[in-house]
Amino acid sequence: MNSLGRGASGVRWAVIEALLAFLERGVLPCIPAKGSVGASGDLAPLAHMSAALLGMGEVRIRGRRWPAADGLRQAGLEPLKLAPKEGLALLNGTQVSTALALMGLFAAENVFAAAAVAGALSVEAARGSRVPFDPRLHALRGQPGQIAVAALYRALLQHSEIEASHADCGRVQDPYCLRCQPQVMGACLDQMRHAARVLEIEANAVSDNPLVFPETGEVLSGGNFHAEPVALAADGLALAIAETGSLAERRIALLTDPSMSGLPAFLVAEPGLNSGLMIAHVTAAALASENKSLAHPASVDSLPTSANQEDHVSMATFAARRLGEMAGNSAAIVGIELMAAAQGIDFLRPLRSSPRLEEALALVRKKIPPLRQDRPLAPDIAQASDLVASGAFAPFAADLLPSRGAPGAAPLSNGADAGTLGA
Repeated sequence: MNSLGRGASGVRWAVIEALLAFLERGVLPCIPAKGSVGASGDLAPLAHMSAALLGMGEVRIRGRRWPAADGLRQAGLEPLKLAPKEGLALLNGTQVSTALALMGLFAAENVFAAAAVAGALSVEAARGSRVPFDPRLHALRGQPGQIAVAALYRALLQHSEIEASHADCGRVQDPYCLRCQPQVMGACLDQMRHAARVLEIEANAVSDNPLVFPETGEVLSGGNFHAEPVALAADGLALAIAETGSLAERRIALLTDPSMSGLPAFLVAEPGLNSGLMIAHVTAAALASENKSLAHPASVDSLPTSANQEDHVSMATFAARRLGEMAGNSAAIVGIELMAAAQGIDFLRPLRSSPRLEEALALVRKKIPPLRQDRPLAPDIAQASDLVASGAFAPFAADLLPSRGAPGAAPLSNGADAGTLGA
């Protein structure tokens, strides 16, 4: 609707009204997830969307699938009859790739926020140094994401009894997974902010072909349907999601290793009789490795189609679609880190962490009790992963996230709207 409403696609207002009626009445076209190369628009997916307007294909209403003709009757709608140019306008766009990429962005933000909180909790559990977060270090480098993330860690860690308890320790340097969080997470934040700017523009773009310029009476054929901007933005998001999970996995490894953390082996009081979080770390390692493969850039894998007329394609649809799976993997990794960090801080009681991190710990402990002895951890990991994916930790980093209107970032809509776009 945004795209066609710009007035350059040569469609009647009735087409936009038909799309709006579907949205308002909860009639969702069933669209295959695979089958677009993101070049001459998302042709096949948008064809399935458009077919539903004509009473063809299938739709979902209140969670149930129906033949489109039956669904239209239930909703009190008539099939649309297309006029010249309208079929092209409906098919020739990047909307599916863009919607999937936006869903990936919102999911990445939730993982990022939770990872920042988990990383700060791991600093506490490992009794790490605060010096690496000193603003003077980051100002000299000048990377905006790094500066912002370091400030976030300082705020999260402020007024901690745990910090005061080891103020005179002899440790000089922490491992990179603790010390370099501003550098790594800051780079990920910069990638997310760039993707947000690209996707906000694309969500409002005219990307079909040809385009109509009524002021001059011209119809111009170009290539706005090529989704390369979306593909590159999605590839950048994939790297950010993978790196966020990768760094979290390393912190889990540190916390479960007594030689590194100074905590009981595998974060359980009687490690000889219990395996603690040993296998939970194995799960995190498996997911981090899986994300490495999924993070391979899709945009470089062009294959010509349509008798070589469409000889370079973006693969934006896959680039965007895999983000959901990757974010789910990283949400599980970060969820496991939250479990590990909470367990580690339990061993430091009665000392308390900072007020903000105690709030975060309360969120974790509301869902997952302390691990006193071995129990099946799959339900705990699922709970922790869901907590991360739900955005429960987003308020802790809201000032940084693009969709929350962070300074210098594109003010995108929130995750609730992303569900509408994805549908």
